[in-house]
Amino acid sequence: MTAPAKISPAALARLSKLGIHHRSELLLHLPLRYEDETHLAPITTVQPGETVQVQGTITHAEITFRPRRTLVCRLQDAGGELYLRFLNFYPSQQKQLAVDSQIRAIGEIRMGYYGLEMVHPKCRAVDIDTPLQTSLTPVYPTTAGLSQVALRKLIANALEVLPIPEHLPKSVFDRLKLADFAESLRLLHSPTADISAHSLANRSHPAWQRIKFDELLAQQLSMRVHHRERSQRTAPALPPRKHHTDALLKNLPFALTKAQRKVCGEIGGDLAKPHPMQRLLLGDVGSGKTVVAALAALQAIENGYQVALMAPTEILAEQHFLKLSEWLAPLGITPVWLSGSLKKKDKKLAAEKIASGETLLAIGTHALFQEQISFHKLGLAIVDEQHKFGVQQRLALHAKGKHSTAVRGEPVEPQAPPSHPLRQAQGERPEEQAKIQEPHQLMMSATPIPRTLAMSYYADLDVSVIDELPPGRTPVITKLVSDTRRDEVFERVRAGCIGGQQAYWVCPLIDESEVLQLQNALETHQLLTDTFPELRIGLVHGKMDSAEKVRVMTAFKAGELQLLVATTVIEVGVDVPNASLMVIDHAERMGLAQLHQLRGRVGRGSAQSLCILLYQKPLSELARTRLKVIFENTDGFAIAQEDLQLRGPGELLGARQSGVAMLRFADIDADEDLLEQARGVADELLHDYPEAARAYLQRWMAKKHDYLHV
Repeated sequence: MTAPAKISPAALARLSKLGIHHRSELLLHLPLRYEDETHLAPITTVQPGETVQVQGTITHAEITFRPRRTLVCRLQDAGGELYLRFLNFYPSQQKQLAVDSQIRAIGEIRMGYYGLEMVHPKCRAVDIDTPLQTSLTPVYPTTAGLSQVALRKLIANALEVLPIPEHLPKSVFDRLKLADFAESLRLLHSPTADISAHSLANRSHPAWQRIKFDELLAQQLSMRVHHRERSQRTAPALPPRKHHTDALLKNLPFALTKAQRKVCGEIGGDLAKPHPMQRLLLGDVGSGKTVVAALAALQAIENGYQVALMAPTEILAEQHFLKLSEWLAPLGITPVWLSGSLKKKDKKLAAEKIASGETLLAIGTHALFQEQISFHKLGLAIVDEQHKFGVQQRLALHAKGKHSTAVRGEPVEPQAPPSHPLRQAQGERPEEQAKIQEPHQLMMSATPIPRTLAMSYYADLDVSVIDELPPGRTPVITKLVSDTRRDEVFERVRAGCIGGQQAYWVCPLIDESEVLQLQNALETHQLLTDTFPELRIGLVHGKMDSAEKVRVMTAFKAGELQLLVATTVIEVGVDVPNASLMVIDHAERMGLAQLHQLRGRVGRGSAQSLCILLYQKPLSELARTRLKVIFENTDGFAIAQEDLQLRGPGELLGARQSGVAMLRFADIDADEDLLEQARGVADELLHDYPEAARAYLQRWMAKKHDYLHV
């Protein structure tokens, strides 16, 4: 029997950079691509653009020094010749590629100065009769210091020495007609030459289908276990008491839409339960999420608990603070504002009010979860634009409200958290002696989530959707205008402002960039001020201090400014009903979600609104596609679906930065059928085959539970 290969400490450290911490994880470290070393191509038959393997004799080798030091070798076989070129090379390579050496090289064919060539091909010295490989050569994701050869040996050894059990129950396996898991792994690590290269590259081969199904199944199991585990945890029961909420609804200058009333009922029902709410509130730009959050906050406040509302940017947090202060002041509730830019004494005063329980509503940025901030009795945490926060940031705010309570009401020392989801799959329960009480959590996002994304990455959350806009909103007209017509846009803005409209002019940069020659906010503000001396023009950007930003935004909202030049800090949260004209400069540089959010700053009143997307030629194919999508669509969900296809789930969710465990192999859009299957099988395994569910979680998710949504 083959013995497990010894792995040096240095190799272990490099493997850990790849997320490999256990020998069994080598099995799931699958190839990025394959090289075909199973046959040789005669040099006379190769064409530029092909990746081929050739064999021949080195007939000439020299080092050239123009334009830089380069090793150039001529390789000849029986019928033709090509050149091997190395820009960086070692003396050992130079020795290997000496004249008369028999060499086998694999690489991409290009047309070079001397004719056909390979640049930095993979080469090895051979004899004329050296046998060819019998399977395709895998190329793995790796890191510096860990060669492909070393990685292949470690993976091959793991395949030999480790058992690879089939975790799918036989009845499920037979019904789904999937490929065997162990056979699929072995095939993907070492495919034979007769297997379709296309089916491996696009991951349509049955072996890839099995791996993707298992990954999706493990993800669904993890999400469902996390969702079930919440019912074993405790949170304060916050039943509706109606006094403050009825007063707010009476004082509002508008009535709630049917969709708003529906989601308020869902959130209110969750808050009344003695288990922590983890609900995601989705609503397109301008759908009225803020008033829903205010009503949820009041339900907690009426029960004597504090509420924290956290937003990713100061300008958005300030907008929430101003709006909620306006709504709640008549009810005798004064929110506290907390941000990193506050003066030290103001920050200390706010922290004291939060810690003493004097304030029932704290609104701010990430400053809310700093170590020196403690809540007296936090019952509800509201996180706006939640995907822009990292997991650890959301955890830190969530932890502010945790405290222990005895079953009989007696205080106890903090206990260990509830059982790990892997243990929950086996049916274990948290300790009965004491329970950790934690706050309810409401997450909000104006980035609509496509159906497949919600099925995959939000399966552990309860989701509420505001699927209608308040009455009186007029659709925003969108126009694409080339930068060559900038003067016409100037005149359109001048005419609109003189006619009583207010306008935004959005620029992508603050300061001059030598790399991206874009119109920036500072330059544009000066240019527009010189061009329109008759207009009152303001400027707002992320580098301004908090007080100055608030002053400018307040002046714009009050109508004291006609034109506001801004960076994308106004992307979310800004609500000025009289602003009906938006110019987005260099729109080709922005993403779909950002363009949709910016366009949503207008169209908030009864006047017809216009958004001009000013772009500069030449356009890349991606930029052209983005502009076409935003021009043709106003529905945020349709735009989000297109964005998913263009960018993938990681960037759309902000997950690559926030730590959400992403899928490595499956594509939730292309593999929607597999996702549907996995959802059904997940419920079946948890209900009928808990041991199989546990085995799946152990294989795929053992290191990833910290990255579930919190």
